[in-house]
Amino acid sequence: MKSKSGKLLCRFGRNDKGAVSIVAGLCATLLLGMVGLGVDFGYVFYCHDKLQTSTDAAALAGAEMINVGPGGTAVGTATQYSSSGTNSLNNFGQSVSMASGYPTMKCLQSTGVSCNGPDKANAIMVTQNAVVPTFFARLFGLSSWNISASALASARGGTAQPVDVEILLDTTASMNNIDALCLVVTGSATREQCALNGVRTLLAELAPCSATLSSCGSTTNGNVANPIDRVGLMVFPGLQPNQTQYDTDCSSSAPAIAKYSNSPAYQIVPFASDFRASDSAANLSTSSNLVIAARGGGSGCTQGLSAVGGVGTFFADAINQAQAALANSGRPTARKVLILLSDGAANASSSNMPSSEVNNQCHEAITAARAATAAGTSVYSISYGSTTSTNPSDCTTDSPAISSCSTMQQIASDPTKYFSDTSGGDATCTSQANSITELKDIFAYIGVDASTARLLPLDTT
Repeated sequence: MKSKSGKLLCRFGRNDKGAVSIVAGLCATLLLGMVGLGVDFGYVFYCHDKLQTSTDAAALAGAEMINVGPGGTAVGTATQYSSSGTNSLNNFGQSVSMASGYPTMKCLQSTGVSCNGPDKANAIMVTQNAVVPTFFARLFGLSSWNISASALASARGGTAQPVDVEILLDTTASMNNIDALCLVVTGSATREQCALNGVRTLLAELAPCSATLSSCGSTTNGNVANPIDRVGLMVFPGLQPNQTQYDTDCSSSAPAIAKYSNSPAYQIVPFASDFRASDSAANLSTSSNLVIAARGGGSGCTQGLSAVGGVGTFFADAINQAQAALANSGRPTARKVLILLSDGAANASSSNMPSSEVNNQCHEAITAARAATAAGTSVYSISYGSTTSTNPSDCTTDSPAISSCSTMQQIASDPTKYFSDTSGGDATCTSQANSITELKDIFAYIGVDASTARLLPLDTT
């Protein structure tokens, strides 16, 4: 009997099926808990990313309004675009609040942007806080997680980001028409004179070298040693390849143009940064080919760009070449900018055109500009004397019909980069985003806007 009892006990002791079940249950519970915590942590990181995006957007929106309007506009704008604001683009549904004391204005010394103005600042900092609820972590006593995100944005302007600019100017015969409202010379100026005055204004706004240097130093092939902003100049119609020097040699010889079908040279001046001796220099360098081409050369310099015309207007190929120059000769770290000035009336006759491009010349230009935008270039369009009529249309080769005004509007990367000077055109061809209408003021604005508001490291001083 005793022996049988012992055997029974031994058999019972060797039965570990229940122990395995218990261990498996404990492991499954632990695994589920870890998965649950992983879900919570993943959600917290997701919310933090959304909060950072919202904070960046608020800071950039505020930075665009620094020293614009009355003091406090930048702070109000940043608040509106925060996650708790009325114009929020990134409200992800959590309890978000602006941190105490924010948005706050700053005057940084390293960005090269002036603090003059009603805000007495050149940057804005935004900090937002959020409370993120947990799902599984509350089983361990953690029902929510506090997160925070900060962003510092500089006002537009300054020299923190280099810019490569390609200017594309209409030099067709219509640019010889008088712009009675443009008082560049004694009496009324031609459209071409007014446009070139705008180019000179742009060169006065851009930075040839760092603002910390008293002189940009010597130049090689039109560039200083460490340029900040570089500018190239193209025209349409293009010139015969051996004629481009006549726009920069200060002589009275006018260059000979080429048909659009004869491989014209659109580039008059490649990227250069010798347009001013320093960032603080008030005057343009009269020996710079850029300045000479823009008719800002020294005494006795009688020639620059002229509206020769003769083969009609077509600029799709010129836009493509401008983008190619930005892509192939532009600096990897530089912002790419293309500025087109024209009345938008692409209508060259078939005798001057490649056979494959005779039709839909305005639509071809829009396609070229959109390709440049897709490649990351900021395309600014300045409509100069465009019309809104499609019957008849200035874009005589296009089907469906399109107006020259609509062409120029669609060439711009976005509505904020479209400007209009209606002199000689329709008063209704205006920009809804920009009220500036004089060429000089338009180029001045673009010169500042080319260095946009931008995010900076939080420890920037």
